[in-house]
Amino acid sequence: MECSIGNTFRCSSDTLRFGPRQQCSRLNPNPSSFLSFNSSPILAQNLGASSSSVSRRTIRVRAKMAASEGSINGSNRMLVFVPPHPLIKHWISVLRNDQTPCPIFRNAIAELGRLLMYEAAREWLPTVVGEIMSPMGPASVEFIDPREPIAVVPILRAGLALAEHASSVLPANKIYHLGVSRDEKTLLPSVYLNKLPDEFPKNSRVFLVDPVLATGGTIMAAMDLLKERGLSVQQIKVICAIAAPPALSKLNEKFPGLHVYAGIIDPEVNEKGYIIPGLGDAGDRSFGTETHWMK
Repeated sequence: MECSIGNTFRCSSDTLRFGPRQQCSRLNPNPSSFLSFNSSPILAQNLGASSSSVSRRTIRVRAKMAASEGSINGSNRMLVFVPPHPLIKHWISVLRNDQTPCPIFRNAIAELGRLLMYEAAREWLPTVVGEIMSPMGPASVEFIDPREPIAVVPILRAGLALAEHASSVLPANKIYHLGVSRDEKTLLPSVYLNKLPDEFPKNSRVFLVDPVLATGGTIMAAMDLLKERGLSVQQIKVICAIAAPPALSKLNEKFPGLHVYAGIIDPEVNEKGYIIPGLGDAGDRSFGTETHWMK
């Protein structure tokens, strides 16, 4: 895989790092390959501790917040993670194939979303640890902290398909729908449905789901709405099937510190605003509707 923004950088499928106006250099983080822009660091938060005595009917817990992406977090940059998982590569290949029928396409994008959300949740969600009684005796355990809100915001339409399996990955999450359409001539976004809360609860963690980041108009509009409702960049992770440099550059400029999880990054966007080679219109292909984008 190669990608470029203007003539300022080139990227291969290995683990990479780049700034807005700097040449790529290689890094070796774990677990994901990533592209990085210079930006502000994510802020980790430590939760207080609480405990009670252990019995067969009680759980002794201690709140714990995992470090976000480990040591990667210390630098001032935006990160774009491309997890090197063979199943992610498989489902991306299914999505790219123009012979893939609608039901299989929708299943593929849902499975891809499940994997990307799993990767994005790694070391980001707060947990409580302690002891419970198993049928065979005391056991140390660790659960996602139910006191910390988790939300998924799919951008309609195609975001519904990518986020379809969110509930199988993220415990006790809430889903807020956001509808954004793009004018086919101007490529400008327009919000037609907004089910976001007036303000997100304190310490919320939000997965913003948009399958295709091409020109960046839709994802930028969605990020603005989330910020207006009290979220910091550190409380948001973007999940996408495919991304291109124009959208990533805009996100980097306005939202430093953001983390984006992508199945793959393609090199360019055509004059109609579609990623090349891309996967076509994710909404039309997910729901079997018109294919005007192919004309």
